[in-house]
Amino acid sequence: MAKAMVYTFLAIAFTILLLSPTKRHGHHPLGLNRRLAHKVPFDPLVTRMERWTEDQGWSKNITYVPEVGDDGILNTTSRLIILFPFLDNEPRDGKISALELGVWIRQQVVDRLNYRTNKLMSWHDKNGDGVISFSEYLPQFTPKDIERNSMGHGEAGWWMEQFKNADLDSSGDLDFNECKNFLHPEDSDNKEIQRWLLREKMKRMDEDQDGELNLNEFKEQAYDIYRSYVDFENSATLTPTAEEKFAELDHDNDKKLSIEELRPILSYLHPGELFYANYFSHYLMREADDNKDGYLTLQEMLNHDNIFYNSLYEDDDDDDYHYHDDL
Repeated sequence: MAKAMVYTFLAIAFTILLLSPTKRHGHHPLGLNRRLAHKVPFDPLVTRMERWTEDQGWSKNITYVPEVGDDGILNTTSRLIILFPFLDNEPRDGKISALELGVWIRQQVVDRLNYRTNKLMSWHDKNGDGVISFSEYLPQFTPKDIERNSMGHGEAGWWMEQFKNADLDSSGDLDFNECKNFLHPEDSDNKEIQRWLLREKMKRMDEDQDGELNLNEFKEQAYDIYRSYVDFENSATLTPTAEEKFAELDHDNDKKLSIEELRPILSYLHPGELFYANYFSHYLMREADDNKDGYLTLQEMLNHDNIFYNSLYEDDDDDDYHYHDDL
């Protein structure tokens, strides 16, 4: 019954989408960022339309989002009215808590991760056995390449190491969950994948190449990244200094941080889509909660409808996600 209601609402919404005028805000459209970690979905209808657009092979200019141009026709007011009851459910009290908003956005991200993993598996599963082998995913590498095991960035050994990290049952193939961890390592709770990510990050931060970070390296290479997120989540006055955070992480008091000691801040150093879901929820609540009571009413969301939809847009100039580029 619930699914039927959802599809009914979506059918109505799509009709509204085609027939209703668009509420505009005078912003210039920005290029849609190709890196998924920067895009946090809010509206499942927009997500479905993005998928449809991708499947049709159109350009990345999504003309149904409000700020695209004169032919943009998505009515964000109607969409928010339709979506509000789906977010307001625990309890159903006419307002949306930070928890309800966070659960909703996190579910949109999980759905997208699952969708993209399924889609990629369907492309590469040549024999239809429901799992992906290394040769199916990366057919460009010959047996000699694999035997040579070159560990340079993007070479066969580099990929094989991460493939084996994701292959929890050591079967030589990746099932759905293993493949999702392989494709989206920043969102994985696989400890080997987390260590691999930190080793890759460490290579760019460890100036003296001793395999650990001293205080100066931590201050110059890692702390500012960590602080930028923590300042947003809390208050800048509550953010620990570089020296304080370094001491907190340095469990063995050897004045250096190992990969294991850096794991507590991995999500800040290498944020994934689930991290951004939490970050985005904080942002929406902070920007749209006009009376600062910790809840969003429908009217408050309507007052700030642009932030729920403009957030799909980012500049294309950020090169921080090399791993996803390689994928």
